[in-house]
Amino acid sequence: MGPVGGGWGRPLPAAARRKTLRCRLYSLKSQGAIRFCFLYTMHLSFRCLAFGGLGWLAGCIEPYEPPREARDANLLVVDGFINSAGVTSVRLSRTQSLSAKGSAPAEKQARVFVEEENGARYPLREGVAGTYTSGALLLPAGRLVRLRLTTAQGREYASGYTRVLHTPPVDSISSVIGADKRLRLLVNAHDDANEIHHYRWSYEETWEFKSRYRSYREFRNGRLSYRSEDIQHCWGSEKPSAIKLGSSLHRSPNAASEPLTVLLDTSPKLSSKYSLLVRQYALTPEEYAYWVELRRNTEQLGTVFSPMPSQLTGNVHSLSDPAEKVLGFVGAQSVTEKRIFIDRNDLPPSWPLVTGYENCELYENGTLNLFVDGRYTPVDEGPPGGIYYGTTDCIDCRTRGTNVRPDFWP
Repeated sequence: MGPVGGGWGRPLPAAARRKTLRCRLYSLKSQGAIRFCFLYTMHLSFRCLAFGGLGWLAGCIEPYEPPREARDANLLVVDGFINSAGVTSVRLSRTQSLSAKGSAPAEKQARVFVEEENGARYPLREGVAGTYTSGALLLPAGRLVRLRLTTAQGREYASGYTRVLHTPPVDSISSVIGADKRLRLLVNAHDDANEIHHYRWSYEETWEFKSRYRSYREFRNGRLSYRSEDIQHCWGSEKPSAIKLGSSLHRSPNAASEPLTVLLDTSPKLSSKYSLLVRQYALTPEEYAYWVELRRNTEQLGTVFSPMPSQLTGNVHSLSDPAEKVLGFVGAQSVTEKRIFIDRNDLPPSWPLVTGYENCELYENGTLNLFVDGRYTPVDEGPPGGIYYGTTDCIDCRTRGTNVRPDFWP
């Protein structure tokens, strides 16, 4: 075996070569492949090379920590886009070192606005610290706009001018159940005008569910009383951060399609009713390339066939110091959306009913002191002098969602 970082891929930085990695090799039969694993330290990516034969796993006792460069700390991060037919929301924050704890520090008290090439400006106001929101905008397709801001310290930044894109409607959201008993949801899009060829999608999941047992009593002020609130019937939700992209370029017909999510037949999300909301964003070729690179750097690393991480370049720049690095890409487009519902009755009869509460049990002969710390919740009065009860997670659905019915729910 050659030196870590030498002979395969790029050489390590000088600082890495000066610090020796002590590694232990473990013999491992792994599908007839030998894997030599090492750290690609410039981007902290775990890389492996595969060869035929027995398998070996390298476990590093002293992982290399790259030197922290001061110029790469405290960089401005611009997260958002200009919504040409609605409210624009942009979050400003700062990078921090890998060893720092907590969320990224917000860039507060900045002056932020959308600026047209002709000089017209639309201000964004700060609400939550570091998050800036405009009023409803209506910018025509083709107009050149950019985001401009001045920090509380007086430093100025701006994104490059970009033309406003009109996002076509979402064609459809299709569902396919494969032989592997997985429900796949895909989004489909095209542009009748043949002007939009690149797309990005985000989505939100919402599902209806019930806890194992209904609670008719609640513990209040040291005694049991009738419960007026339904804590068995709830809704869960998720907003996955996966980057979903598609292109219709060089395709006939001019259409794009992208898998969004996969639901197994063991998913509790399909126990009653499930909804998927998809938002669609038209992208310029430059913005599409940015998102492709961002996805490659954040989601497609970790295997021998993965691309090497690369420097991500956006379209936001410092006007105060052209040499200063800034992270982010601000595009300008309208947003279209589409929602579908999948009822349990829409699934094949053989689809199993999985609630996530299969291991819950109902107990009896409970006493009031059981409910003081909140670990258990009463269900109803039981045998004389006793109470039916269960763990709060099995009784109160609010531990896994909310019992407030969404406005869009049928």
